[in-house]
Amino acid sequence: MPSSYVVRAAFFAVGAVVGGGVVSVVGARRQQPVILPPPSILEVQDGKTSISASSTLVTTGSHMLKYGNPGPIADQLVRKAYVAGYDRRLRHPSWTAEHLTLASLGKSAAGSLSPASEPGNRSQSSFSEDDSIPSQFRAKLQDYFRSGYDRGHMVPAADAKISQTAMDETFILTNIAPQVGVGFNRHYWAYLEDWCRRLTASFSDVYVFTIPLYLPKLDTDGKWRVTHEVIGSPPNISVPTHFAKVILAAKPSSPSTPHIQEIATGAFVLPNAPIPDETKLENFVVPIETVERASGLALFSDGIKASSKHICKAVKCEVVVRRFDEAQKRPEMRRTVSAPR
Repeated sequence: MPSSYVVRAAFFAVGAVVGGGVVSVVGARRQQPVILPPPSILEVQDGKTSISASSTLVTTGSHMLKYGNPGPIADQLVRKAYVAGYDRRLRHPSWTAEHLTLASLGKSAAGSLSPASEPGNRSQSSFSEDDSIPSQFRAKLQDYFRSGYDRGHMVPAADAKISQTAMDETFILTNIAPQVGVGFNRHYWAYLEDWCRRLTASFSDVYVFTIPLYLPKLDTDGKWRVTHEVIGSPPNISVPTHFAKVILAAKPSSPSTPHIQEIATGAFVLPNAPIPDETKLENFVVPIETVERASGLALFSDGIKASSKHICKAVKCEVVVRRFDEAQKRPEMRRTVSAPR
């Protein structure tokens, strides 16, 4: 990567949120929405990094809205291990964002827990509704009952082992979307999540966006239509047709120039359907712009996309097949295949 360049990317750290504005801060104890400052912008020029504030939020005092602004309201939720944007109409996240490192996954000395801390244990977590969302717009536990779909984590529990609170927050329904179980959520999707975690062995920082999508399908009459199921009684939660994982991974370009980052990016779109284990991950590669256009989200700046290499040219885009669910059912397999926790 050239030493002289300028890139602008949405930048967030602990306590900050992509997009800025009104957010709901949710920790061990649910709090009222607070106003966060506008998002910061990460400026990188000639190997030097600085942070500047973006443009301020635009508000309106129009008399048309004298008795209230109908929205849409973007519920942006700050958790211990991730940030999420919740879609009140679809009743699931519109996106989630994570920052994975060896430390955040507890795989380095920097990420080791203090004696007073305990790592997250999946068996101690349980699914829960998000009471920070108004009841009329909330995903309900009952909606998934006998729906035929798994409660699919957008941010997997295995990415939040740093504490029990962090892991518990991945089980809140504002981090969940309906996913096909066998062949997808319990299998190929889990392999992709594992692949994202393994990127931390090659990169110092891995940013992962997970995005539910609703993509059109060509019908027999030659017209394109978006059709999807809605689960619950009465119908409440929409079932995405596809899911995207968008990656930005960074590392120092060389030991002598740790201040200059080498960046790799990539996007994958998978159908919400059973996928054979032998399917190549590269079959699901799409341009980042395709995901942005389909989701209405601006993920990375043009500068980032132009100056980065594709993730599949930086590392091998290949999932490791691990039948976690079979290992749980068959005790004799637990010695060779460990289930994610």
